[in-house]
Amino acid sequence: MRQNKHKIVNDPVWGFIDLNSGLLFDLIEHPYFQRLRRIRQLGLTYLVYPGANHTRFEHSIGSMYLVRTALQVLREKGVEITDEEAEGVTISVLLHDLGHGPFSHALEESIVKGISHEEISLLFMKELNEEFDGRLELAIQIFLDQYPKHFLHLLVSSQLDMDRLDFLKRDSFYCGVSEGVVSSDRIIKMLDVRHDQLVVEAKGIYSVEKFLVARRMMYWQVYLHKTVVSAERTLVNLLQRASDLVVAGRGVSSSAAFACFLKGEVTAADFKSPERATRRRALDSFSWLDDSDILSSIKDWITYPDLVLSELAARIVNRKLMKIKISPHPFGESQLGEIKAKVGAIQGIAKGDADYFISIGEMTNKAYQPDEEAILILYKNGKLKDIRDASDINLEGLTKTVRKHFVCYPAKISQGN
Repeated sequence: MRQNKHKIVNDPVWGFIDLNSGLLFDLIEHPYFQRLRRIRQLGLTYLVYPGANHTRFEHSIGSMYLVRTALQVLREKGVEITDEEAEGVTISVLLHDLGHGPFSHALEESIVKGISHEEISLLFMKELNEEFDGRLELAIQIFLDQYPKHFLHLLVSSQLDMDRLDFLKRDSFYCGVSEGVVSSDRIIKMLDVRHDQLVVEAKGIYSVEKFLVARRMMYWQVYLHKTVVSAERTLVNLLQRASDLVVAGRGVSSSAAFACFLKGEVTAADFKSPERATRRRALDSFSWLDDSDILSSIKDWITYPDLVLSELAARIVNRKLMKIKISPHPFGESQLGEIKAKVGAIQGIAKGDADYFISIGEMTNKAYQPDEEAILILYKNGKLKDIRDASDINLEGLTKTVRKHFVCYPAKISQGN
């Protein structure tokens, strides 16, 4: 009997999304992709915005929907796109986030050091290509920008790609903020192709301006919200402490999937191994790891007989987050030394363990990258202009990197600091 693969997803952001492709349906059903249901899109942002519990699964489906909408618009304008190319770019954007680890960007360098989520996504795609008898070859070429039609890659990865159009609107929807609400439909309707470049018709210039401003505002309002940064740095330090305890020979409870990463049994070298069997083992181990492994372990660690591990775990579970101080300038050694001394004086914390309660870093925000491929505005006379030159408002502020320095430490020592 023939299996019915004509499915419909009811997405709260874009409405009903049709999944009427056999290969697309099979990829979505695959365990590698289903895992994204258990990966939060915005990490620990739910500790600030309670509604931010949406997942990478929803975002990937939404990005796929926008790519298909854009392809239809471009075809109606006479851009030649074959059915095979349409399927390839759709698969490429559908699978672009497969490599995200638990809590997405929050633990990018904590689970496996030395390899990015983009690299792991590509490895997953190549493994799926083997499983599906080479049917993802075109999608991989587009993902890597190795296919002759460059504009297809720009739909997946650029300064105005379908990934960004989805996550800005989706994240603002679930967080309940208005900063990320952009005219995605209008931007897509205004898309066209010139000289193998994705361009926006001049009628859509104001929507592009709003998109750039929204991107900048969402970073400060949501992605780099100071409390989110504090929570994520606490989580990073917590996992570092757990890993250090394991290396020291102390047993730390965790799921089997999580244990092999805490012990360092799976490394970046395994993912990059020339041996397919080694890569496959690393990918399979990674594919079993999700937010639930981390959260269940953290709950157990609250009662663990190590003050640092139990204290940091309790802070995450009970939302007792670190104080965060932000400055436009780096903190001086004297300031940091004073904070470290006060942390070390907290009862029960050994002097050498103070670093687990202190995080130092910087946040950067740049909405438009002038050194990357430009967002091009198309005029009726065929002339193309960079959005910076086409706009009648000053966008220079959006091209500059705004840098803020921060230090996180226990709130109980904040008095007088």
